[in-house]
Amino acid sequence: MLMETLKHIKSCPIELVVKLINKKWVIQIIRDLFFGKSRFHEFKEDKPDLSNKVLSNCLKDMEKNGLIHRIVDKCDRKNVKYILTEKGKSLNKVLYEIAMIGVDGETYSDKIKNDVKETFRETLL
Repeated sequence: MLMETLKHIKSCPIELVVKLINKKWVIQIIRDLFFGKSRFHEFKEDKPDLSNKVLSNCLKDMEKNGLIHRIVDKCDRKNVKYILTEKGKSLNKVLYEIAMIGVDGETYSDKIKNDVKETFRETLL
């Protein structure tokens, strides 16, 4: 049934979402937004490999794709912040599940696993 339905549409809905979030840094920026970061310099803080140009292009793409809003202060045009749109916020459960897969296994102690799970649960769900 699903395959028959997919034949009648141009792209699988999962493929469309993957195209939105598959670019490098998008998931990390969305995570940062959920955890309270909202400014250009904040997104770069723990990402030494992220250049200004790449971040700028990434934010533009995310805005174009409806994941974030760019808000410019009317009094100070250099004062810009970014917020998640409803579409961006709807990725909360996806990020939570990715985080849970990430802490599963032997990489982390049980205490760290529990701390990460609780933090992500409080922030994303």
